[in-house]
Amino acid sequence: MFRRISDSDVIDGIRRQDEKVLTWLYDNYLQTIRHHVLKNSGSEADVSDVFQESVITLFRQISENNLNLTSDLKGYFFGIARNIWSSQLREKSKTTVLDRDLPDENESDDINNMVLERIVSRSFSKLQPDFQLILTLFSEGLGYDEIAKKMNLKSDTYARRKKYLAKEALIEIVKEDAEYKDYLDLR
Repeated sequence: MFRRISDSDVIDGIRRQDEKVLTWLYDNYLQTIRHHVLKNSGSEADVSDVFQESVITLFRQISENNLNLTSDLKGYFFGIARNIWSSQLREKSKTTVLDRDLPDENESDDINNMVLERIVSRSFSKLQPDFQLILTLFSEGLGYDEIAKKMNLKSDTYARRKKYLAKEALIEIVKEDAEYKDYLDLR
């Protein structure tokens, strides 16, 4: 059955559930759907499911007079199938189980975190007061414009620059800490 059927004849045939039109639809549209699904991580079973669901969706739209063709019917049908397959891929990615177990929290990691926290806390106390204040305000979630107002700074750009300088100063103090050097050697 190689003859071309007009889009309106196909739509009318689907509305009537004409077996010949449904066979024509299958013969003429399946390969496009197969190519798309297989190219995008699908299997032959997925091709069949997507095609069937697309036919059902198209049938519903025709039956309920919700069909709004903006292109030829084949392009429209492909769009339905593409949306269905994208939706199925999203669902599959949500339900994918990790192939490997995640390692349990290690007790030594907890100890290392406590040591690092102690080092940073000690280094933070060595910062000049305005650096301590800006880092504290930033860690509390305040935006740069709010920080600029609280600290009487000229602008949010200046607050951003001051926070950067404070962070760099803190990093330098941490790097000079003797315990930090031991901490790095143990890791």
